[in-house]
Amino acid sequence: MTEKEKIIEKEAKLIELTGTFCSQKLDGEYLLLCQKLIKKLGRKRNVPFAAGKIEIWAAAIIHALGAINFLFDKSFQPFTTIDEINDYFGTKKSTTSNKSNDIRKMLKLQYFDREFSIQRVIESNPLNEMVMVDDMIIPVSSLPPEHQEMVREARKRGEDISFRTK
Repeated sequence: MTEKEKIIEKEAKLIELTGTFCSQKLDGEYLLLCQKLIKKLGRKRNVPFAAGKIEIWAAAIIHALGAINFLFDKSFQPFTTIDEINDYFGTKKSTTSNKSNDIRKMLKLQYFDREFSIQRVIESNPLNEMVMVDDMIIPVSSLPPEHQEMVREARKRGEDISFRTK
């Protein structure tokens, strides 16, 4: 079996493991984000999950996504605990957390990440109602209506926009 075939096999196993967890404990949105994250990791020059226990990587992937999407906050739905993830996959909290940190650093994941955030988090981003004008952050509502519309349209396309008056 070639190295590429091994990676494809591990990728499929990760998608299966995280998919089962998401189906049982989370939702379809997390399931899709897990798949997207696994595929992105699988395209790295040095595929991180090529080595190590597959269960640790599955737990770490869910943990990494959960960390930036407030999954561990009881006021959000879906909600789960770090212990529940580790119990499910038979992993240790410190190992999962370390791998999760590695993933977040590698992919530069952070709160309100447009690519890996659930829709509710994207919509609740407090910066959605702000825009940069002449290097100052101001409320979108303070712009003329046509400029407000330009901001909304740009953000629908996943772009950002700023304005210069000088």
